This record gives sequence, C-alpha cells and structure tokens, in this order.
Amino acid sequence: MKREMMNDLIQWKDSQKRKPLIVHGARQVGKTYTIKQFGKEYYDNLIYVNFETNQEISSQISDNINANYIIHKLELFYGEKIIPEKTLIFFDEIQANERALTSLKYFCEDAPQYHVIAAGSLLGIAINRENYSFPVGKVQMLTMYPLSFPEFLVAVGRENLIPEIQSHFETNTKMDHDIHELCLQLYRTYLVIGGMPEVVDTYLTEQKIISAIDVQAEILLSYERDMTKYASHSLSNRILSAFDSIPVQLAKDNQKFQYKVIAKGGTSGIFGEAISWLKHSGIVNQVYKVVAEIPLEMHIDLTNFKLYMSDVGLFVNKARYPLYQIDLSSPPTMIAMGPLTEHYVANELRVKGFIPYYWESEGKAELDFLIQKEADIIPIEVKSSTHTKSKSLALYMKLYHPKYAIRISEKNFGFENNIKSVPLYAVFCL
Repeated sequence: MKREMMNDLIQWKDSQKRKPLIVHGARQVGKTYTIKQFGKEYYDNLIYVNFETNQEISSQISDNINANYIIHKLELFYGEKIIPEKTLIFFDEIQANERALTSLKYFCEDAPQYHVIAAGSLLGIAINRENYSFPVGKVQMLTMYPLSFPEFLVAVGRENLIPEIQSHFETNTKMDHDIHELCLQLYRTYLVIGGMPEVVDTYLTEQKIISAIDVQAEILLSYERDMTKYASHSLSNRILSAFDSIPVQLAKDNQKFQYKVIAKGGTSGIFGEAISWLKHSGIVNQVYKVVAEIPLEMHIDLTNFKLYMSDVGLFVNKARYPLYQIDLSSPPTMIAMGPLTEHYVANELRVKGFIPYYWESEGKAELDFLIQKEADIIPIEVKSSTHTKSKSLALYMKLYHPKYAIRISEKNFGFENNIKSVPLYAVFCL
C-alpha cells in the first residue's frame, strides 16, 4: 500500500545531517512492510534483522555494540557486503534487544556513513523503562500511524478525489452534491474499516466488511496478548481493565476519563501506569484539557483527559457498533456517533502533526478540540451529522475572539460568521 511515510523516509535518506532513524507505532500499523519496501526500492540491498525471531544474531550484537563490529558480524551472517549509502540496515523489533538500541549511538558517532533504521511495536514501552540506555540526541524519530483517510482513498482507488477535496477546502466553495455524498459514503466506510493495513487489504481482497471485522478482532486480541506478555501480572490486569473501559468512558455525558469507571475506588495511583502503558504502546491517544493560552502545551490540565483508540475501525469493533447504522448511504442517527466521529478527527489531526487538546468552561460548555497553528489557537467543533448548532463554539468565540473557527460535520464546504465549514472527509486538509 502507498504510505505517506515513504516521503519522510526518502527525505531521511537524502539528508546531509542524517542520523539513525527510529520508527515507532502500534503493532500492525505497517512499519515492517513500509520500511522493507523502502529498502527494496531505494537501496541496492537490504539487511533485515528481527530481534524477536533471530536470537543468534541478537546475542552476538549484545556482546559488542561497536558499530564496525556489528557491520562485520552482519556481513558474515548474511553473506553480503554492507556498502555505505547503498545498503539499508533494518533492525526490527529492536525493543527486544536493549544493547542494539544503544548501538545506534555509535552508528551516529563512529559510522554515520551507514544507513540504519530501527523499528519496534512496543518501543515506546521499552524506552520508558529505567534500564534502557536510550541514545538521546543521536537518533531521529518518526511515528507511524494506521492509514489516514487520504491513504485509504488511495488504497481503494479513489486517489483522484484528494486534489478535488483539497481545492474546495482552500477556496471554501461547495462540492458538487453527488461528489460530496460519494465522499461521505467513503468516509463512513473508513469509519468501519479503519486504517490497519491488514484490515484494509482484507476488505479490498474479499470486498466484504465482515471479513475485515474478523481481522480487527484478531488485532485486538494481539494487543491484549502484548499486555499480558510485556507487563507484570498485576500491571497487565490494570492495563486490560483500563483498555476495556474506553467505550464506556466515551459513552458518558462527561467524556473525561474517570478512574472510578474502571473499578470502584479507582485512582490515578492505581491505574496511572496502565494508562501510560497504553499511550506509549501507541494503542491510544491521550487528549488533555487546556486553558486557551499560547502555548497550549504549557496550559494543559494533567488531571483531565480523554482517551481515544488510535484506529477508528478498532474502536468500532471494540465498542460493538451495529455496522449497518454507520455504513449507510444516508446520515446515521445513532446517538453514539459522537464519540466515533471524535475518534476519527483526533486521529487525523495526529497524523497531520497537530497535538489536539480540548477546552471546557466551568462545566457549562465543552469544545471538542483546540489546535495550535503557529501563534494562533484554532477552535474545532465536531458534529457527526448536518446538525451544526453549537452553544459551546459560540461561547468560545465570544470569550476568545479567535482568528477563525472550524466546524467539522457532514455539511458541505463554506465560510460564514468567521466559521470555516469542513466536511468530515476533508479533515486531512487542515
């Protein structure tokens, strides 16, 4: 599948200040496939080392992490000459070998002519453990996410719609009604399928949503297996409980994550580490409440946050949404469409490089998202249908007088009363 990260990998390859690259993200988002494909297309040869499955080479690298020693051992093991600039060395599941992770420092300092990429599904967990010596300042980091909506459009053969959507976004002109409805239908299909590559591939191959749903269930099970395999028994139980509570948390009128919803008497002291595990594994996105002041990151409320799963399709599966009500040709009327729509928007904002926050006014009003764009704070209201009346957005604009506001809904493009109307399928244009 064509992934936007390929452009980032090409820029890394061509950079004059290139450092070893670490690609992290949740399990099965496509890291291994994309990096292997990059190696095959842009290098003469690829040396692939999986530290979970190849214990022989893993143990040898653990003995000595000098860059030139590792190059020598890899050449002997794989029977190939490793040529600077021409060979890509790919260390996969590097979190399984602490010393290999540390070796990236010496590739940066002593052998910068070699191109090295490391990846890991639970790398975020590993590098936050005290016993890991992370090569701070000696590596470049990239995060890989599930397929975004435009990547999904490319996968299903609708790439031609992307420039059309972008054009109407930039000019604030209405999309042709039939094309608008087509884009909404594709968006609804994406809500159900999500962006996990294997799920999308299954849907494309079999043309059956139910087959894709089965794959989603397997991925969710693999996440749960990781929770029990890579955490202590006590912590894994707390992780599973926190993870299972996400649909319930977002079904409440107050969507703020509440520890007492997980278990009676639950506190941050009991479940805080579990939330951190889920976040660093890439399974969830944590969106904090903020005060509307620049910079937003300096005004977050660490005690108030929402949790969204990092793939909207997996959330549909976990929350057991009735699929026929989402994937309709006409707008669905489910009350619970709100949390699902917010999931989608939060994830698209993350992929675009924004850190989404939310705003609340003394319990009287709540705005779905705030993003910071240079020196401006942009308020974003999310609606799951064409009904767009919002007291919260009106109050925010009255209090803070933003440069402009964004309303995301099923309505067509437009700009009125200093509010930019953005259809749900065009969030990627922000």
